Amino acid sequence: MQTKKILAFDFGASSGRAMLSEIKDGKLIIEEIHRFSNDPVSVNGHLYWDVLRLFHEIKQGILKANAAGGFDCIGIDTWGVDFGLLDKNGQLIANPVHYRDVRTEGMQDSFYKKMPNNELYAKTGTQQLDLNTVYQLEALVQKQPELLQMTEKILLIPDLFAYFLTGAMRTEYTEASTTGMLDPETKYWNEEVLKTLGISKSLFGEMIKPGDVYGNLLPEICEELHCNSVPVIAVATHDTASAVASVPTQEKDYAYISCGTWSLFGTVNDTPVLTEESFKAGFTNEGASDGKIRYLKNIMGLWLIQQSRQEWKRQGLDVSFDEMEKAAKEAEPFKCFVDPDAKDFVAPGNMPKRVQEFCRRTGQYVPETMGEILRCIYQSLAFKYRYNVEQLEKLTNKNITAIHMIGGGIKDQLLCSMTADFCRKTVKAGPVEATVTGNVAVQMMHFGILKDLNEARRVIAESFPIKTYEPVTEFDGEEAFEEFKKILGK
Repeated sequence: MQTKKILAFDFGASSGRAMLSEIKDGKLIIEEIHRFSNDPVSVNGHLYWDVLRLFHEIKQGILKANAAGGFDCIGIDTWGVDFGLLDKNGQLIANPVHYRDVRTEGMQDSFYKKMPNNELYAKTGTQQLDLNTVYQLEALVQKQPELLQMTEKILLIPDLFAYFLTGAMRTEYTEASTTGMLDPETKYWNEEVLKTLGISKSLFGEMIKPGDVYGNLLPEICEELHCNSVPVIAVATHDTASAVASVPTQEKDYAYISCGTWSLFGTVNDTPVLTEESFKAGFTNEGASDGKIRYLKNIMGLWLIQQSRQEWKRQGLDVSFDEMEKAAKEAEPFKCFVDPDAKDFVAPGNMPKRVQEFCRRTGQYVPETMGEILRCIYQSLAFKYRYNVEQLEKLTNKNITAIHMIGGGIKDQLLCSMTADFCRKTVKAGPVEATVTGNVAVQMMHFGILKDLNEARRVIAESFPIKTYEPVTEFDGEEAFEEFKKILGK
């Protein structure tokens, strides 16, 4: 099997890393060579991504990869929906705004006055969240039209980084599918949605698919970083699409949870589901690395746990995730629940207090200790997974026997075991480095090192540990699940 050295950049909501990978003895080897924080910056009441600092970190990753023996190509994946605006000279007009910024408040209602929400779903199949690109652009149209008047091109975040490296302005399909403006059947912009916004499709770059090439590194980049002019490959640039490409299964009807700050819960379909029932259930249709449809639900994941830890640290209690997990295990189960996706929990801040306030407002027991608060969050997440897997089976007519949990969140063994127990399904956890692994796999498929996605998944399954969690025989949470559904208003 031929091999090449693959450089993958993976940007998450709070950190990023550069990884070097190759195949040795039939197994995928991945080595982290550079890690950095991704810290949004709040200025004058708005939250921004520090993209120039992040591009500096890309350069540091390239330098370290070169020092480690060089590389043959680069692939970049990031979060979805956010974008940069470029003027006629190709210069960034302003710092890209963070998807958690308040500017989109009320923008769904503003857009729906022009196009009803069910009509928008029928055209795009996208779960309707304030953070979607379509509502961010509606905010610009309503509040800062002068910025759009200056704009020559709109580039989504991974496409923006690729442009900085290559000078090529292109739009990768899986990332575009998160915007709420793409037709999931034609896999191209829905012109009626753009017309409703007042946005021309000419503002976006040429649509490309995973495995295509943006271009080679610019001469000035090569001169600055003393590296060869290698191709920058469009992987499945939306991080969840890359993660799903790494699911180590040959089954057709499987469910996945990409675990991290968000929990992305879904399956892969050949065609989109655009029914009224799907719209009401809040499922989204987004692009997969092989051109299929990731049919999923965005669930607020370990964000609640992460923010709770940050708050306790601010209060002088520096607890580890292991200590938090132990405290949750020891707390009495099923005393109270939250809806992880309630607006109460979207913004950064004092998450333990918000959990208590939610329970008080909904007439439940109010958790007092750290363990009680964490137990409330964990069991609410696991029950939200169960609620969504039941919906998923109904909407797709699939019989899901196993849930593949992938990503850094699977280090949290309590969440994995609770998911198996509460969902009454076998859980297979791994790989941990799912997003990077999928990123690398698409780059290798570009060169023919891996012939297709099935071979990539076989190699991944043989390269990384996969831990199985079976549901407990006796589960005493059925009554509690009914109580949880009442919290959801179901």
